[in-house]
Amino acid sequence: MTDPTKPRPAELHFATRAVHAGTAPDPATGARAQPIYFTNGFVFESNEQAADIFAMRATGFSYSRGSNPTVAALERRVASLESAKAAVAVASGQSAMLLVLMTLMRSGDAYVASSRLFGGSLGLMRRLEGRYDLVPQFTRGLTPEDFEAAITDKTRAVVCESIVNPCGTVIDLEGVAAVAHKHGLPLIVDNTLASPALIRPIEHGADIVVHSTSKFLSGSGTVIGGIVCDGGRFDWKGTGRYNLINEPWPDYDGLVVSERFPETAFAVACRLFGLRDLGPGLSPMNAFLTLTGTETLPLRMERHCANARAVAAFLKDHPKVAWVSYPSLPGQPGEAMANRYSPMGAGSIFTVGFKGGEAAAQKFITGLNLISHLVNIGEIKSLAIHPATTTHRQLPAADKEAARVGPDTVRLSIGLESVEDLIADVAQSLDALA
Repeated sequence: MTDPTKPRPAELHFATRAVHAGTAPDPATGARAQPIYFTNGFVFESNEQAADIFAMRATGFSYSRGSNPTVAALERRVASLESAKAAVAVASGQSAMLLVLMTLMRSGDAYVASSRLFGGSLGLMRRLEGRYDLVPQFTRGLTPEDFEAAITDKTRAVVCESIVNPCGTVIDLEGVAAVAHKHGLPLIVDNTLASPALIRPIEHGADIVVHSTSKFLSGSGTVIGGIVCDGGRFDWKGTGRYNLINEPWPDYDGLVVSERFPETAFAVACRLFGLRDLGPGLSPMNAFLTLTGTETLPLRMERHCANARAVAAFLKDHPKVAWVSYPSLPGQPGEAMANRYSPMGAGSIFTVGFKGGEAAAQKFITGLNLISHLVNIGEIKSLAIHPATTTHRQLPAADKEAARVGPDTVRLSIGLESVEDLIADVAQSLDALA
């Protein structure tokens, strides 16, 4: 049988890789579950081995901030699921986006970013611009033409989400990738809301994929984590940019990452700068719990999507609801794009606007019994939040409206409960509205 620790055993189907990729029975004990390596350091076999690992002349474990066997197993599995050549796991999804931007750019560089992103990503981008002069060039809309119109000679990357948080819009990844590559730029896709069970952006032209593993990959709502996946196809060397990838590292004996590691250059640079220098490593316990979560990812995403479609359809037809933004519903804006890229469904996160405005939105949330008032998404339990006063509170009013997170809006993350019970909970809360 093919070694399941290989990043992408092509002959195995997705559901099988979700269970097996990246792990194998422990050779020392025969344990079938991935061991949790609770250690901060690893004993070297010799002085030469220690020197070689630290100089990047040899692979191996030295200190868990940079790499740990349990974390490495998660990296291999998610790389396999995302059709990537390598992955780097970090402490949170926010850390993943931070590492990507700071690995690629220096002060004065710019990047094109979708005008609709997770509120935390938007906040990070504003802060990096103000403190470190990494300039986001936000698009006017979500079409490939909107992304191309924002590109300038200072642009070094293009950033978007596969499924937009929280409105559920599915992006034309192939169109945006074509625009990015036309200008010699890497495409970075946050795939958190889709998970690789629904969309694998690298297969549609993306170069780098990031996740908050706190969401669907783990699924349980018990861990915080993030991961960066390197597609391994972007011609970093040919661009003449990206100094951490293409210029010598004096502290690694003049190592040029793109020459030594041509297929995983970005992942290596991200690990050296992001983990060894900045240090937001993932704990082995969180890696283990996330590995366990990925084993059921295909099954969970199928149920998530089915439940979300049913709840969204119920809300759409309710007289107290002004609108629902879930493109997998018939006749919704973006339906064709959602069906093209994510035929199982556009995930389980969507927004709903209430005719009674903010007062009705807030009362709806507090009137829910089964659905929890919680800021996370992508859990097996259903969740609700008021984005305008929480996750997207820092946005100007006009930007909130454009992102469909105005004062009348509630974001729902639909879980795995029986759909009849979810609809009953939604219905009783709606009945209590004026």
